[in-house]
Formats: sequence, structure tokens, C-alpha cells
Amino acid sequence: MTTRQSLRADQIALLVGAGGTCLFLGALGFQYLGGIPPCEMCHWQRWAHIGAALTGIIAITTAKNDSTARGLAWIAILFVLTSGLIGAYQTGMEYHLLPGPAACSGHRYVLGSSGPPPEVQCDVVAWSLFGISMASYNAICSFLIAALGAFGLSKCAATSGNGALGQHAA
Repeated sequence: MTTRQSLRADQIALLVGAGGTCLFLGALGFQYLGGIPPCEMCHWQRWAHIGAALTGIIAITTAKNDSTARGLAWIAILFVLTSGLIGAYQTGMEYHLLPGPAACSGHRYVLGSSGPPPEVQCDVVAWSLFGISMASYNAICSFLIAALGAFGLSKCAATSGNGALGQHAA
């Protein structure tokens, strides 16, 4: 009989946080290397990824028992899921299917007008690849990370129920 190692809940929290960190660093790359400034909703998505990263670090460094680690892993998953939901909402705004907050989808600047300089609009696609915007990619990747984290936690729960934490028979 062979045994297969599965991830512990604190490791899942760390991996979910690492996924959020990668998405956050990618956004910073687009901003500072690609010259694409973020809109207000982009900042909201980034804060959720930062929350996931910090939760993952807290889980791996301080979780003393499986129950605490599982709770922190779920919090990290919820942070990443929140970022994905904001990205999905922004995608709906970009396709003009959903209304957006006035702070980032309000007036349009007219060149030569005496109005204020343009703000970055949340409902305007600043960059896309294959017709998919950055907000859409964030939503897709965030949902995938959250789903994989939840799947990993369900496997972790199944293995810890067998009495051997982190191992189960294959």
C-alpha cells in the first residue's frame, strides 16, 4: 500500500496567498513596466490580493492547530475570491452591462476643455489580450486559485478524518 502526501491547511493558505501575490506583482508590472495606470477598482482588487498574501503568511507562521490553519486558509480563499468578484464586476462595466461607481466611471474628459485632467476610467479597457481585459484575467485567475484552494482544503479534510494528518492511502 502506498501513501501520498497531501498539503496541510497552512500550506494551502500560503499557496493561495502566493497566487494572490503573483497576481498583485503582475498588476504592478503592468503599472510600472508597462505604463498602464490602475483605476480605482484595480486598487480594490490589489488590496484583496494583499490580504490573501498576508493571511497566507500568518497561517504558515502562527497556525498551531489544523482548525486555525483551515480558518486562515478559508480567509485567504475569500480574499482571492473577492478580488475575482471585483474583476468580474469590472468586466461587466467594461462591456457596459453593469453600472459603475461614479468615482471611476463618470465623466469623460474632452481634449481642450477646461475640465479637470482625466481620471483612469474603470469602464474603459486599458489593455487586452485576445479580447480579454486585465480585469477579466484577474477574475479568471482569482476564481481558479480560489477553486483550487477550496478543492485542496476538501482533500485535506478528507485525509485528516482518517487519523493520519496529511496522509491517505492511494
